[in-house]
Amino acid sequence: MVKLNKIYTRTGDDGTTGLADGSRRPKTDARFVAMGSVDETNAAIGVARLYAAGDMDALLAQVQNDLFDLGADIAVPDDGQPKSWTPLRLKAPQVVALEMAIDFYNADLSALTSFILPAGSALSAHLHLARTIARRAERDAIALRQTSVEPVSAEIVKYLNRLSDLLFVLARHANDQGRADVLWVPSKA
Repeated sequence: MVKLNKIYTRTGDDGTTGLADGSRRPKTDARFVAMGSVDETNAAIGVARLYAAGDMDALLAQVQNDLFDLGADIAVPDDGQPKSWTPLRLKAPQVVALEMAIDFYNADLSALTSFILPAGSALSAHLHLARTIARRAERDAIALRQTSVEPVSAEIVKYLNRLSDLLFVLARHANDQGRADVLWVPSKA
């Protein structure tokens, strides 16, 4: 269990911050960039939840918890060295749960015949915003995976990819099951 008695420590005043394994790195390290984008995704989902109810709110609450698992996974680099504890790692069933939710919420949506704008109801607009942030988190995780000598789990990338898909489907669902989607109208200029 996490216990925080003091919020500021001053240890980051030198431009570094600590990973869960105790190592310190520059705050601009790709691992922290990815963790920050995941945190921002989680915060955006928290705002969307202000407008969600019932099963959708419960699903988004689970996603927020999963994103903490995902962040914890990124926060402990897999450096191949034995640890005195078992690091928390994102698991394949968490990805499968997103796929099941996508299928459930997508079942009642009409097929798209146009691109849609990230608009409509307040819930839909906030879910679209969370989706775009999740896509950035995915790109940041992929960049970390490509540049790091410490592997990043494939499940992390899969989860973020499915999450942005889920948020898209939920945004359409929040627009009267897609009937109130705001369609893109290409410019005639």
